[in-house]
Amino acid sequence: MKNDQSTKSELGRTILSADQHIDKISIPVQSLHHAAYFCYDAEETRHFYEDLLGWPLVHALRVDERDLPSPAFTKPYMHLFFELEDKSCIAFFDILDEPTSAMTTPHPPINHIAFKVSNREQLLTAKARLEAAGVPVVGALDHGFVESIYFEDPNGVNLELTFDSAGESFHVHARETARDNLKAWSLEKSQDRKQTGVA
Repeated sequence: MKNDQSTKSELGRTILSADQHIDKISIPVQSLHHAAYFCYDAEETRHFYEDLLGWPLVHALRVDERDLPSPAFTKPYMHLFFELEDKSCIAFFDILDEPTSAMTTPHPPINHIAFKVSNREQLLTAKARLEAAGVPVVGALDHGFVESIYFEDPNGVNLELTFDSAGESFHVHARETARDNLKAWSLEKSQDRKQTGVA
């Protein structure tokens, strides 16, 4: 794919043209391997995920100066992985030196990672356990197709626990109408931006 139809927004992010030609290929992704975040303290983070949520610590890798993957890291760090039942993980970086402001910038509430539980009973059990430990929890909220609770970990990472409350027919219909819904939304957003003068 030749990226000659992209532009930069005022915030510096790359914006691809929706009508840009992209050769159709399939990248066979098996599952989520891990999502990774900054943490303030490795042991505090371990206590939250392993002791409170019950997700085992399966890997704690100390990365030395010679192996640093990015200029953002200037000193060694600890990389922690907590495993879910499907073997995917949520991971964290605990750096040896003081974190930069870019690492500790508060997470916008809309940015979150959602973890699936089997049923409403498990969701409410998790809610009760978190609240008993003093963790503020929002929900359970019924979104029509999932029910969810929302909370933060000790690092300010926004988390959701959710279970599918809709049947298979809902998901079939959702897949069939997804592109039309997106097209209608894009038109609505474009018209709104024209009316409000936002480019």
